[in-house]
Amino acid sequence: MSHTPQSAQPTADLLVSGRYVLPMHDGVAAIEHGAVAMAGDTILAVGTLAELGPRYPGAQRLEHASGLVMPGLVNVHTHAAMSCFRGLADDLPLMQWLRDHIFPAEAKLTAEMVYHATRLSALEMIRSGTTSFCDMYLFAADVARGAAESGMRAWVGEVLYDFPSPNYGPVARGLEYLDRLAYDYAGHSRVTITVDPHAVYTCSPDLLLTLKERALALDALYVIHLSESQAEVVGALEKFGRTPVMHLEALGLLDARMLADHCVVLTAAEIELLAARKVKVAHCPESNMKLASGVAPVVELLAAGVTVGLGTDGAASNNDVDLFGEMDTAAKLHKVSRLDPTAMAAGVILRMATLGGAEALGAGQWLGSLAPGKKGDLIVVDLDQPHLTPLYNLPSQLVYAARGADVVHSVINGRIVMRNRRVTTMDESEVLAKVREIASNIRR
Repeated sequence: MSHTPQSAQPTADLLVSGRYVLPMHDGVAAIEHGAVAMAGDTILAVGTLAELGPRYPGAQRLEHASGLVMPGLVNVHTHAAMSCFRGLADDLPLMQWLRDHIFPAEAKLTAEMVYHATRLSALEMIRSGTTSFCDMYLFAADVARGAAESGMRAWVGEVLYDFPSPNYGPVARGLEYLDRLAYDYAGHSRVTITVDPHAVYTCSPDLLLTLKERALALDALYVIHLSESQAEVVGALEKFGRTPVMHLEALGLLDARMLADHCVVLTAAEIELLAARKVKVAHCPESNMKLASGVAPVVELLAAGVTVGLGTDGAASNNDVDLFGEMDTAAKLHKVSRLDPTAMAAGVILRMATLGGAEALGAGQWLGSLAPGKKGDLIVVDLDQPHLTPLYNLPSQLVYAARGADVVHSVINGRIVMRNRRVTTMDESEVLAKVREIASNIRR
C-alpha cells in the first residue's frame, strides 16, 4: 500500500526497489517487494514495486532483487579528518591521548591534510551505509568542502577553545572564521554549519556564552563534548565547583538546540535536567570503550525522554566510522553492562542510527525515515549473504548480523553516490593514495 497522496502525480526521476523496504517511519511496517520513488532530492512515494513501477514508467531504476531499502544511517558525532591519525596513538587514557599525542599532531595539520582525510572518512562512511554526519574539527571549511564534493549530507563546525588554533590562531579570528563559514554555506542543500565549543575544560565561561550568542544568531546547533569522562567531571568540580552539566546549566546554555557529545558520566538529576531542557545526546560507545571513559547511561536517557543519536567519534579513537558496527556494539554493551539481555533492543538501536539521529540534529521532520516529502537519502543492503540467512526479523538482522560491507547502493539527496559498491563521487584510489602520503609525513 502506498503512503503518498493520490491527488498529486508528479514525474519521478529515480525508483529504488528491493525485496523489502523498511521505512523506519514510526508506525509504518516493512513493505515486501517494495520501492521508493524520488523526484529531485525528495521522496514522492513509498509502496510496492507493482504499484509504483507502472505509476512512474519514466523513472531511472535502481533495482536489487535481494536488497533491503532503508534510510541512510546518520552519524551524529565524528571528526572525519582524524582518519589520518587512525592507529597513531592507541591504548592510552583520554587526557594523555589528547594532550601528549593528538593535540601535538593536530598542531601540524594543514587545510589540505584535513580536506583529503575528510574525503577518506566520507568514502568509508558511504561504503558502510552512512549518508549524513555531524562533524566537529579544525579547518572546518575544508571539512565542508570535502563533504560537499563527496555528495554526503553534513553538519560541520569549527572547534573553538581558549588556546590558539592551528587553523585560525587566536579566538577572535576563530569567531571571524565561523561567521565566514556560515556565510559561505548559507542555503547549501547538504552542508549545514554548527557552532562548536570543544568542551567545558577547554572553553572559558565567556567563550561558551559568546558562542551561544553566535548559535542563536545563526539558528545553528550548539555542539559540545560533555561529561565524557570522570576526569572531566572532577576537573570541572575543582575549577567551577560544579559538574560540566551543572556548569552549563548555571550559564543558561542547556536547551533544545544543544547536541551534547558522549554524556558518559551523569547523575540521575542531570539526566532529568537534560530531558527537561530538551538537550540532544550523541552516544559514541566504541570510542568510550576504547578510551575507557565508561558506559553512557543511554537506557536511562531514553527512558527520561532524551533524544539520543549514534556516533562513531573519530577514526583515531574508534578506529573506524562504520555505523553498522557501532549499532552492534551499542546494543551488546548496554546488555552486558546491565546484565540485562532485554536492554537496548535492536529496534531501539536501529532507530537511534536513523530517525533518532536525524532528530538529534533537528532534522527529523525531513530526514531519517522514508516517507513522502522527506529527503531522498537511502541505502540498499544486500540480504543474499551467508551471515544474513535465514531472515526472521529485519531490525535484529541489521543490528546483530549486517555489516557495512553489505551496503551495495547509496542515494543521498536523490543522487546515486554509490552503485554496486562503487562510489560515484570520488576516485577511491586517489583518495587512499593522498592519505597514505599524509601518513608518511606524519610518521616522519
